[in-house]
Amino acid sequence: MTKVQKRFQLQQPLDEALMQQIADAHSLYGIERIIIGSSNQDLVVEVDATRMRSADIEAALQRAGIPAVAI
Repeated sequence: MTKVQKRFQLQQPLDEALMQQIADAHSLYGIERIIIGSSNQDLVVEVDATRMRSADIEAALQRAGIPAVAI
């Protein structure tokens, strides 16, 4: 397994509903961990690079209802 970290910027303010969507995204195939940045405006997503490409990460977040774009 090769772990890779990718940074994303949230496109809406962090609230309870978005926190729950982020918590649920931990169960997505290939996503190992999601860390919310200290500013609450960015995410660091750690993935298994043998299972997901960089472009797949953003698409998976969007499908999970997490409005984030790569930075």
